[in-house]
Amino acid sequence: MGIYRDDAVVLRVQKLGEADRIVTLLTRRTGRVRAVAKGVRKTSSRFGGRLEPFNHVDLQLYEGRSLDIISQAEGVQAYGKEMMSDYLRYTAASAIAETAERLTEEEREPSLRLFLLTLGAMKAISAGEHAPPLVLDAYLLRAMSVAGYAPALLECAVCGLRGAHRSFSVQAGGCVCAGCRPAGSASPSSAALELMSALLGGDWPHADASPGPIRREASGLVAAHLQWHLERGLRSLPMVDRT
Repeated sequence: MGIYRDDAVVLRVQKLGEADRIVTLLTRRTGRVRAVAKGVRKTSSRFGGRLEPFNHVDLQLYEGRSLDIISQAEGVQAYGKEMMSDYLRYTAASAIAETAERLTEEEREPSLRLFLLTLGAMKAISAGEHAPPLVLDAYLLRAMSVAGYAPALLECAVCGLRGAHRSFSVQAGGCVCAGCRPAGSASPSSAALELMSALLGGDWPHADASPGPIRREASGLVAAHLQWHLERGLRSLPMVDRT
């Protein structure tokens, strides 16, 4: 079996047998990897606490037939430690981890941009730099951009006409002009669309100053657009506290 080393964000863990775990990882160079951590649930495990969700870890792994095997694990940053006792941070981080897993459909397909984006989002939530739901929505918008289906916000998604259009259609791909507006399009406030643009572009002073109702309106559009393209809902997204 081949041996390789990579650093990763832990996305998810599952019990395997009495003492082992299957760990889903988003790695810097290898992409999404599922690996077995043997004996990790024993109290004597050398690296059990490092392989917890949301943590940044440095790993040595053996390539396996279906699942790789983790032989060494060094903690880089335990982002999960601050999140496990904070509902708002935990649910936002859970939605980020689930989105990262869903957007990497093929295992072992490298996506450095998504890895760096996911790692940055975990760092921001752990540090409390911005409200966790704002970090989540910024992540979702940017992750969709990496995947190739960010919503059109500054032009019509159908004809490309530049401007501040006031209709939004997830089926069409974002904002639409009056001439291209499909039946059933939403009519969000201009402030919600401006907030989405700020989150996508990294304008945090604008985002941090936004009021709660505008944040919730923008979040609804972001979630609808993401789940339309994923073709099924995220289990963790409804758990995020938007109040």
